[in-house]
Amino acid sequence: MMTSSLTMWKRQILAIMRIDLAKTFFAKRGVWIYLLALCPAIPMVAHWLFGRGNDQLGDDVQIFAGIFQFFYLRIAIFFGCVGIFMNLFRGEMVDKSLHYYLLAPVRREVLLAGKFLSGLVASIAIFCGAIIIQWVGMFIHHPAGLLNAYMFTGPGMSHLLSYLVATALACVGYGSVFLAAGVLFRNPLVPAAIILVWEGANGILPALLKKLSVIYWLKSICPISIPAPRNNGNGIMNLLVFDIDPAPANIAIINLLLLAGFVVVWAAIRARRIEIGYGSE
Repeated sequence: MMTSSLTMWKRQILAIMRIDLAKTFFAKRGVWIYLLALCPAIPMVAHWLFGRGNDQLGDDVQIFAGIFQFFYLRIAIFFGCVGIFMNLFRGEMVDKSLHYYLLAPVRREVLLAGKFLSGLVASIAIFCGAIIIQWVGMFIHHPAGLLNAYMFTGPGMSHLLSYLVATALACVGYGSVFLAAGVLFRNPLVPAAIILVWEGANGILPALLKKLSVIYWLKSICPISIPAPRNNGNGIMNLLVFDIDPAPANIAIINLLLLAGFVVVWAAIRARRIEIGYGSE
């Protein structure tokens, strides 16, 4: 009996994923997410096509790390996950189509799991794909011998893998939080703004509270540390760039997955109480 139920839930999850993946990848209102993911690639490709030929590989490594940590994690993936995961439930309510799911013989937990996995597949594909494009645009102009030494003899391949893992885990962490916000709140942009402030202020939080954020664990996975500014640095930079006592990468991955799992399970439990009232939306 349990085996047949699991088989049925698996089929339902896959069916929900197929429907939502098509909506996510091909929705016109999601074009801005592709543009946001590819924004860093524009200066990188321009650097490849029009940059000076005497720039140093080490400088490009630092520039890529800075763009990844300042813009990609904190802005591109953050707001991209807002657009993808909050629309999984709240967007269906705005479109007045969520009731089709709720009228089907599908458990709410199964519905949420299918929607979360569809958002996760879409976001990882978009943002990890954009990382590959950015990496090529940043480094391909270097001499082949130097590039091969960096990628296959030096730390290049390890760096790229770390960026891809951090990107995927950012989608997991932020995706779970924003999915829960879409389920729990009538206006999920308010909790999104609160989360943005919380993540941005991570550098001034006490050590224990830092670990209750997604960005703390993501920075522990990043292969290149951005040095903190000196005392005369810009105030915003002092807030965004902070020295942390990073956790080992494997511990950071496990804790981030546990955090996301807890949030998704909590959202699944609360999803049982979802009621449709389009007149009040």
